[in-house]
Amino acid sequence: MELHLKGKTAVITGGSQGLGRAMAKDLASEGVKVFVTARNVGLLDNFKMEIIALGGPEPISFVQDFMAPDAAANIQKAALASLGSIDILINNTGRSRAMDVVGSEEDWEAALTLDFTRHRQLTQAFLPHMMERKQGTILNVTSTYELRSVNGSAVAKAAIAGWSKQLAGQLGAYGIRVNCLQPGLFDTENTRRIFTPEQRKQFAAAEIPLGDFGEPEDFAGMATFLVSPKARYITGTVTVVDGGLSRYAF
Repeated sequence: MELHLKGKTAVITGGSQGLGRAMAKDLASEGVKVFVTARNVGLLDNFKMEIIALGGPEPISFVQDFMAPDAAANIQKAALASLGSIDILINNTGRSRAMDVVGSEEDWEAALTLDFTRHRQLTQAFLPHMMERKQGTILNVTSTYELRSVNGSAVAKAAIAGWSKQLAGQLGAYGIRVNCLQPGLFDTENTRRIFTPEQRKQFAAAEIPLGDFGEPEDFAGMATFLVSPKARYITGTVTVVDGGLSRYAF
């Protein structure tokens, strides 16, 4: 399918590994010039070489600690200076943070900062640019909220979903679409630190109709579609890619 993405530009946070890297790679394969941020210089350099080897547009890597107070301003300034204009913003950075029912203020503050506040700040930094151009696509990567134990990241990502729907309601008039993409369990470093191989096998057999965790590429394909012109009439949605893990009533 021709997605009409060649020549577009995209900013992707947390793009050096896992789901972020897969999304950045998939977009680059469609001819998108990607600006990828992360903390790990080595992983960013490796990603850049991989894309060049595949023949995609040479990506721009930007080292940034997303927890830093000036992270959003730094990323916005560098991205606009490097790309000139921004067509796509993918807010992907996050980290699962399990907590006790009485969590510390420090842990809650860290979770909400990383998984909600910085995404809001970065989006707001780019919105005047997108609104002036009357075009743009924002994709927010959320998480599975239906947990049976307290997780600061899941709470923050649930807030992202509500905020995204509100943005979508107001930004459609400017030609800007806002959607969320909710992953299930994928084979990434984030899940490997939680599930041993045997636990993964047992959990998948019991809970996932398709029988296993997904690969990051399974997630990236849907992300690429949602930010493409082919999805021009889709906004304000939360799309789930989880192999059937969720059990919604309808």
